[in-house]
Amino acid sequence: MERDELECFLLLAEELHFGRTADRMRLSRARVSQLVQRLERRVGAPLFVRTSRRVALTSLGRQLRADLEPHHRAIEAALERAAATARGIDAVLHAGFSNPLTGEIVMKAAEALRDSHPTLAVEICEVPLADPYGPLRQGEFDVQITELPVGEEDLDKGPALFAEERILAITSTHPLATRDTVFLEDLADVPLLTIVGNVPAYWLAHHVPTHTPSGRPIARGPGMTNMQEALMLVAGGKGALLAPAHTATYYGRPGVAYVPFADAGPTGYGLVWRAGHATGAVQAFAGTAREVAREMAQGDPRRAVPGTAPVALQGGVPSLGRRPRTRDEGVHVV
Repeated sequence: MERDELECFLLLAEELHFGRTADRMRLSRARVSQLVQRLERRVGAPLFVRTSRRVALTSLGRQLRADLEPHHRAIEAALERAAATARGIDAVLHAGFSNPLTGEIVMKAAEALRDSHPTLAVEICEVPLADPYGPLRQGEFDVQITELPVGEEDLDKGPALFAEERILAITSTHPLATRDTVFLEDLADVPLLTIVGNVPAYWLAHHVPTHTPSGRPIARGPGMTNMQEALMLVAGGKGALLAPAHTATYYGRPGVAYVPFADAGPTGYGLVWRAGHATGAVQAFAGTAREVAREMAQGDPRRAVPGTAPVALQGGVPSLGRRPRTRDEGVHVV
């Protein structure tokens, strides 16, 4: 039995329509008829009843379908396993996430890969805030979703996945906490917490700016190494923190207010891996993570921004046109 006969029979048994079967196989209807007739001659009896109005399986056709389907699935699975091994996907992939939102994307991507690539095991790890690229360089991670910009010469990155608006985390007793929105110029009135550790200067300058747009200096508050420590300092009035919008959802706590910015550019996120290590497993994860990120952004009305133009990357830093924003807006699909 030829493979094209097998696939044609099973597809026609599913569709019961020659035209749809031809479309799925990318063949002509005449070729589908030829394959079916050739198989029926091989079997020695009709497998389908054909009329001008309908196509139906004969009792012999139903029996053949029941016998063939499990074997066909096994063949397809065996071929997929062989192809996965050839692509380097039969492996364990260590995927990193930098915050709760990226962690959710990594988790959903891992779940999706269990179905599409059953031989690929994904182990999930958190990227330390104070050392965003160290574990990746040391081989503890194979790929990670992290905040942009990324300008490391020894690391490769894929296209941006999405961008998320920024908010100001500030003690609830500060005058800015009562505002509906804040502006970057307001940062001259409150010290910003900084990140202590192995953090690139360009990354720190983007996430913890030193001056307002008009050039006024922004005071430095205490250093911190993780989000829990940062929020403890914020609640104690030691300083404020520029944070992505999802922080208000995942880190609600007494003493901390989250106020949206009216004019700050968003935080962008992308995939990063070691240069020269874009294995089949990394590529499979990257494609799946991109689909998951898009579905999450489009499927959550609290985060998606209908009708918004795609985020443009300017010098590696995501930027959006300035406009008033509401508390319900957050993630933009790239």
